[in-house]
Amino acid sequence: MTPPAPRKRVMLVHALRESLAPIHAAFAAAWPEAETHDLLDSSLSADHAASAGRLDRKMTERFRALGRYAAATGPEGRGSDAILFTCSAFGPAIEAVRRDQAVPVLKPNEAAFAEALRHGPRIGLLCTFAPTRAPAVAELEAMAAARGITPVIEARVVEGALAALQAGRGEEHDALSAAAAAGLPPVDAVVIAQFSMARAAPAVRVRLGVPVLTTPDSAVAALRAILG
Repeated sequence: MTPPAPRKRVMLVHALRESLAPIHAAFAAAWPEAETHDLLDSSLSADHAASAGRLDRKMTERFRALGRYAAATGPEGRGSDAILFTCSAFGPAIEAVRRDQAVPVLKPNEAAFAEALRHGPRIGLLCTFAPTRAPAVAELEAMAAARGITPVIEARVVEGALAALQAGRGEEHDALSAAAAAGLPPVDAVVIAQFSMARAAPAVRVRLGVPVLTTPDSAVAALRAILG
């Protein structure tokens, strides 16, 4: 009798502990058969914020080290099948990991951005961690240019929402996010551009009449398509 094929093993790398629950919920809903494991280094987000959002060589090397560790985890003779980073503020560092590794390495926003661009060029972005804004906009602009699209990006940092979430005031986080979304000009789609914000999606959808995409849901769908 042929033994069953091993479950696909995905390593999840986090810089905010608030990102864990949303991505596990997304896997449970859309791909429960996957085997997922977590690497959390909350000093990444703290150090990045303290450096005013600059990604220096040392930070990139920290990500490359995390990538090497994540790729090598697993039982004898087997490593990970893919690595998903859930930290949206570190795109260039994650690209360095991708260049290092043979397994698929996904940035947190890329699947949601690709999906959003299929709805049209006018994209709203919501984030709560200020250093996320600039790299997310740059990543979306690059993806749009590669598709021959001239995007109109409306990016907002939802002030006070992350602090509310970290203090256990989830409903306040969601309400602030929904209010920020309601203040956007007309767009074709909205991307909630942090895994830690995914819980706000229902509140945001109530306020808008356009597709509202979360990065965890889009990332899981993309990984399942890649790994099968």
